[in-house]
Amino acid sequence: MTGSTPPRWLDEEQQRSWRAFLLGSTLLFDRLDDDLQRAHGVSLVEYEILVRLSERDGRMRMAQLADALAHSRSRVTHTVKRMERAGLVERTNSPEDGRGVVAVMTEEGRSLHASIAPTHVHGVRDHFVDLASAEDLAAVGRVFDAVADHLIAAHPDREMR
Repeated sequence: MTGSTPPRWLDEEQQRSWRAFLLGSTLLFDRLDDDLQRAHGVSLVEYEILVRLSERDGRMRMAQLADALAHSRSRVTHTVKRMERAGLVERTNSPEDGRGVVAVMTEEGRSLHASIAPTHVHGVRDHFVDLASAEDLAAVGRVFDAVADHLIAAHPDREMR
């Protein structure tokens, strides 16, 4: 809650957990991005776009893609344009209404996605999944499902899990 309500300050343990989350998630995403850049010349965001497209039969409206990635539409548009120049995706008008724009994964994009996936999975396992017990990992999932549920509640059209 904001405004005139005084803040409920974090206690020492909550502060430690919050800071561990901030540092750990920043380092993890940077490392996963760096691994993909070095091995394949692709950013983590570009990989996530390929993943989302592959999960939707290779095509998705740009607005839905931005919502699914929780990125601004302009950032996704910029990234997709770069990927289009690289031959990984194409943009077309929506066949449903002709107004919306659809990102479509090319065969080159499908091939790259298949070659990148093992690098990403190894990184996720090495730097996250295998460092936690099954119980801790399940707890992380529950916490971030609750966070996502809370933040998506105001925008149910953005639910893309």
